[in-house]
Amino acid sequence: MPLELTDDQIATFDRDGFLIVEGLLAPDEIERLRERVAPLFRWEFETGLYPDETNWREGRDRPDVTRQLCNAWKADRTLARTLLRADIGRACARLMRWSGARINQDNLLWKPSGGGKPLGFHQDSSYQTWITPPEMVTCWMTLDDTTAAGGTIAYARGSHKWGLAPPIKQFHAPDDYTAELRAAAASAGQALELVPIVVKAGGCAFHHGRTWHGSGPNTTANERRALVAHCMAAEARFDPHAVGYIYGRYRRWGTTEMDEAHFPILWREDGYRSPFIEAFLEKGWQFA
Repeated sequence: MPLELTDDQIATFDRDGFLIVEGLLAPDEIERLRERVAPLFRWEFETGLYPDETNWREGRDRPDVTRQLCNAWKADRTLARTLLRADIGRACARLMRWSGARINQDNLLWKPSGGGKPLGFHQDSSYQTWITPPEMVTCWMTLDDTTAAGGTIAYARGSHKWGLAPPIKQFHAPDDYTAELRAAAASAGQALELVPIVVKAGGCAFHHGRTWHGSGPNTTANERRALVAHCMAAEARFDPHAVGYIYGRYRRWGTTEMDEAHFPILWREDGYRSPFIEAFLEKGWQFA
């Protein structure tokens, strides 16, 4: 069934900066997604198009680090069918009081068993100076049952109200992955309450772009794989002055308008959804 948020869920998100939702992904959807993870990290890209960021490749990189691809929806239609869901876009828009939502980027994350280095606590909106409005909301979906010891994502409750900090110094595998989080809490004069997200496979968590979050190492014998959809407002545009060093490559000369082929609109309250999505899910990047 498509996701429909209640008023109570939205109030929880407003208070805490995050919202846990069980059972977003059906069992057959989870299994299809799991089957695509290993091939993608062998750089076997079903559509022939590479993701925008490739932080790990089998046989090239250390096996004990957390693995990440960004904008894998362009490379694999199985992932795209989940990441481009209209109900995820609608939920993101409702949580942020937007008229609609479009994909900013996605992440495919794989934290291996018995290792998987931490990801530093950070705020997503710190990295969004290249768009206006410079805000985002995230839907984090787990493909495996999560535990606190398994390197699951964790949130600092209420931290979306602390103000916006600069990007952290080291995102991947920092020596102290909570250092800048603790400094932010002290600067805001707030007590730090960390909430690890413990859900069954197929569960998800939405979080505000200003919510501090990160994850520790995976000390269990189980894999921790997750699929993440970062959304921005449907009316978002490129900032006229700031340059996004990765996604700025999709800016067209003479306009700040965003191309829906790269930043598709998932849902808008007037019923609009980027028309190419359904054709892409059927054919990939074939135009004939």
